[in-house]
Amino acid sequence: MNERTRRWLEDLVDHAAAAKRLVARGKDAYDADEMLRYAAENLLIRLGECVSRIDRDDPAFVDAHPDLELRRLKDARNVIAHGYDIVDAELLWAILSTNIPNVARQVTETLDTIRPSTPTDR
Repeated sequence: MNERTRRWLEDLVDHAAAAKRLVARGKDAYDADEMLRYAAENLLIRLGECVSRIDRDDPAFVDAHPDLELRRLKDARNVIAHGYDIVDAELLWAILSTNIPNVARQVTETLDTIRPSTPTDR
């Protein structure tokens, strides 16, 4: 794993933590507050963009870790960014409340098991 990949994975975990804080406000708040739904969309776009950057610069990492389901995040980002008119708020909530915590946990475990790269690794 190169240093940029590590940084983007760390960013992904940070964005997932923000998603966790949004979800902690509760489903009723999410349903009632249009701005929370927009924030949820933005977080999923950011999560997917992290994956897009990894996939562009280090596709071997994404290929080597299919269990992380990173490309699904990238696909969700593309739907939200380019098909904003078809975004399903219920599906978005399900992704943020269920899938993202699992992905964040797995990415954190992966980061913990893979040593940081050194200048000679590049």
